[in-house]
Amino acid sequence: MLFDSRRLGDEVMRRLNQKYPGAALRERDLSSGIGYLSESWVQANMTNPAQRTRAQQDILSGSDQLVRELETADVRLITAPLYNFSVPAALKAWIDMVCRARLTFRHTENGPEGLLKDRPVYLVMASGGVAFGSSADFASGYLRHIPGFIRNRDVRSVYAEGTNANSSASENAALDMLAQWSPVETTTAVAWSVEEPI
Repeated sequence: MLFDSRRLGDEVMRRLNQKYPGAALRERDLSSGIGYLSESWVQANMTNPAQRTRAQQDILSGSDQLVRELETADVRLITAPLYNFSVPAALKAWIDMVCRARLTFRHTENGPEGLLKDRPVYLVMASGGVAFGSSADFASGYLRHIPGFIRNRDVRSVYAEGTNANSSASENAALDMLAQWSPVETTTAVAWSVEEPI
């Protein structure tokens, strides 16, 4: 069986649950559907929260829920394949929904500043053939940058590389990489996963 990012993410969660059996897990499979930005969404987001209409509040409600999930989690887990050299559309849509000015980041004289509590993020990715960090990888650097943008600076990358050529070797290398990261004390973990056929 192909060792993909979902299976690797499941292993991260298994280890977290093993070390902290009382921890709660919230999981969101983005491939089952997520909203996308629209002109009305952008207008609602740019409107002062105290002046938003009921319709604008409704437009932002899905995004508000995603941000609450981030705010309340002690550990965040993102799993995704390197898909056509980048990230799947659903994951990009999630990023657009949680990177919100005045809510998860703000503009300052020194540039943008993240507003979330700094919590560890496990970034789990798999690639069939493209090497992570190569000139054809437009995903892993981007996904390491986004958590820091909203103030999650502790990003723990775990990669399964070359899964089409040698799934067993990819799995072993990824598990060795995972062993370098010790799970932190947690009461709540939240996971987002995206898997699309490649």
